[in-house]
Amino acid sequence: MISIAQEKTPPRPFGKISKVLPWLLALVSGIMTGACFPPLDQLLPTCLPWICLAPLCWALWMLPLPANSVSLGWRALLLGWVAGGTSFLISLFWITTVTSPGWVLLSLVVGLYPAVWALFAGLVLRPLGETQVPALAWLGSMRNLLVALLAAAAWVALEWLRGTLFSGFGWNALGISLRGNIPLIQIAGITGTAGLTFICVLCSATVAITLKRLSREIHIGGTRPHFDFMIAIMIVVLVFSYGMGKIRTSSGETIPLHVAGIQGDVPVNYYWDTKYDQLIMGGYVRQTLLALKTEPDLVVWPEAATPRPLLEDEITYDQVKELASATPADFLIGSIYYDPNPRGDYNSAILLSDHATKAQIYNKTHLVPFGEYVPFRHSFPPLSWIVGDRVPYDFDAGKGPGVLELSSKTVKIAPLICFEDTLGDLTRGFAGLGAQMLITITNDGWFEHSVATRQHLANAQLRTVETGLPLLRVADTGISCSVDRLGRVQQTVHGPAGNTFIEGILNATVQVQVHPVQTFYTRHGELFAQSCLAITLATSAFAVMVRRRSLFRELEQP
Repeated sequence: MISIAQEKTPPRPFGKISKVLPWLLALVSGIMTGACFPPLDQLLPTCLPWICLAPLCWALWMLPLPANSVSLGWRALLLGWVAGGTSFLISLFWITTVTSPGWVLLSLVVGLYPAVWALFAGLVLRPLGETQVPALAWLGSMRNLLVALLAAAAWVALEWLRGTLFSGFGWNALGISLRGNIPLIQIAGITGTAGLTFICVLCSATVAITLKRLSREIHIGGTRPHFDFMIAIMIVVLVFSYGMGKIRTSSGETIPLHVAGIQGDVPVNYYWDTKYDQLIMGGYVRQTLLALKTEPDLVVWPEAATPRPLLEDEITYDQVKELASATPADFLIGSIYYDPNPRGDYNSAILLSDHATKAQIYNKTHLVPFGEYVPFRHSFPPLSWIVGDRVPYDFDAGKGPGVLELSSKTVKIAPLICFEDTLGDLTRGFAGLGAQMLITITNDGWFEHSVATRQHLANAQLRTVETGLPLLRVADTGISCSVDRLGRVQQTVHGPAGNTFIEGILNATVQVQVHPVQTFYTRHGELFAQSCLAITLATSAFAVMVRRRSLFRELEQP
C-alpha cells in the first residue's frame, strides 16, 4: 500500500530541454503514426499502432503546465497539430505525384483534427487524471482508465468527423494499421474500423499513464495493482478471442464465382489523347481473349477502361459485343456514361449480360473533389483558376448505392468505383441492398508507381470485415487482387520481384455466400463512432460546467 506521506521531493525539472521536449514528443508521435501505413509499416516494428500516440499523451498530460489556461489551450492545440500534420505529411507523400502544394495543404488541414483532440486531452482529460489532490495524480486505476477510454472515444469521434465533414477524407484511419492482424480486425463487423482505432488509442494512452504511474510509485516507494493496464489488456484479449471464434465459424452455403480481372497498365495520359484509342482497346481485347480461355463467369475491366463512352460509341461497343458473343460470361466495364434523361455525365460501372444485349448501370456516388469535380467552380471562380485544366469538367454524382445482378450465376454484386471502397458507410449501403460480393474497379495510375495503390488496398481491406462480403479489386495498374470476407488478401496480379505495376490477368475464384448474414455494422453503420462523438461532446460540456462553477466560487470568495 502506498503512503502519500512517504512521497519525497519531486524530481528535478528537465532544465533547458523542458521547453522543446513537448514539441519533440509531438513530432515523435507524428512520425510514428505516419509510419503505421505503407510503405514504412513493413520496415518498422509492428507495435507502432499500439504506442504511436503515447509520446503525445505524455506531452499533454505529464509535462509541466504553462502559466495560464489560455497558454495551455494553445500549446495543446499546436502540439496536436504538429503530431497530426507530421503524420499526414508522411503518409500522404504520394500526393506529390500530382501536386506538392496540395500535399502540404491537405496534410495541414486534416492535421487539425488531431489538434482538436489534443485540445480536448489537455483541457478536459488532464485535470481528470491529476485530480484536485496533487499527491494522488495518476495513481487511481479507475480514474486513469476513464481518461484512457475518453481519449480513445474522442480520437474516434474526430476521425469519424474527418471522414464525414466537407465531403469527407477518411483515408488512413488509425485502425487500418491493424489490418494484418486478422483475428483482431474481426471486431470491425460490429464497430466498423472505428473500433480498431479505439483500441489503438486506448493502448497508447494506457502506456503513457502506466509509465507515469510507475515513475511516481517508484519515487514514493511502493506499488499497487494497475487495474487500468490490466483492463486495457483484457479488452484487447477479448477482441482477439472474438475474432478467433469468428474465423472458425462457417460462412454457410457458398457458390464459386470465377472472375477474370483485366489489368491493362495503360498510362493515364493515354486516355486524353485520341491517337491511343486503338492501342488501349486493342490491349483490353487481346487480354480478354486470353482470359476467356479459362471460361470465367465474369470479366471485369477497370475504372474508365474504354477511351470512349462504351454505350454511346458504336465502335467501342461493337468490339466488346464481339467478345461477349462467344461466351456466356457477364462483362463489368468501367466507362464514362452520358445519360440524356435526366441529363448527366457519370463515371460509371456498366454490367453487360446475355452476350452484351442487356446493360445495368451504376453511376459513381461519391466523387473525388478536385479530381472528378471542382467545388464551387462557378460560384467561386478562383478555385477553378487554381486547378486549371487538370479537371476540365465536372462529373455528376449518382443517386446512391445499387446492386447489379449477374446472369451467368445467381449473384448480386456491389460495384465500387475508385476510392468508394475506402468509405465504410457507403459500402454498407450496398450490403444492405443484398449484395453478395464487392467489386472495386479503379485506376490508381493517376498517382504513378507510388505507394498510393498499397494504401488504397489497405483502406479497402476492412470493408470486407465490416460487411462480411468478399472483395474483388481490378485496377488499371497497381494492385488487382481478391480479398476474402475475413480481410485476407488472396490472389494478386504481380510480376517478378512482386512488381504489381504490370499488364496482367487476375484469375480468381471467389466463394460467394448464397445467403450472406448482414453484420451488425451493415445494419447499424457507424453507431460506435457516433456514440463516441456523443460521449466526447457530453464530457466536454460537463467539463465546461465544472470549470464555470469553479470560477464562480473563486469570484464569490472575499
